[in-house]
Amino acid sequence: MSIFDYSIVDRNGKKVSLKEYKGKVLIVVNTATGCGFTPQYEGLEKLYKEYHDKGLEIIDIPCNQFGNQAPGTDDEIHEFCALKYNTSFDQFTKADVNGENELELYTYLKDQIKEDTIEGMKNKMAMKAIDKISKTAKKDGDIKWNFTKFLVDKEGNVVGRYSPTYKPENMEDKIKELL
Repeated sequence: MSIFDYSIVDRNGKKVSLKEYKGKVLIVVNTATGCGFTPQYEGLEKLYKEYHDKGLEIIDIPCNQFGNQAPGTDDEIHEFCALKYNTSFDQFTKADVNGENELELYTYLKDQIKEDTIEGMKNKMAMKAIDKISKTAKKDGDIKWNFTKFLVDKEGNVVGRYSPTYKPENMEDKIKELL
């Protein structure tokens, strides 16, 4: 199996095969509109604008499993992101990333890399606090919170998993290397 064997549903209800992204570098991220990490949309959009023409795609999957921080419909979430952060990358339908109803794509991603990359003592301490309040992260590899980012190379290999505290712009050098 590879990431290209999965399909996900876009915010308009259309099933999208990830085969469409072959040959692209991907960031797959579970997002939320009411989270302390929501401003990371700015960093994601900056990366997208800078590297989209060179082959970067962002797969934004809103998730309401962490503190109910992604309320609203797919359209409301999209409108918020477009108006507040001027996002222009693909946004998909809201989905679970942990538990019995988790998106199969996330089961695959979590199996590829079980631990987040976390930089700095402050961020490690923040993630320990998040770990204590995360009610859906019940087993090894589960997503702990919103804005966990997976980096996928052009061949579909999952090459990085970054914690919510890891800023998207800190992935820039690795993205340039993969492009």
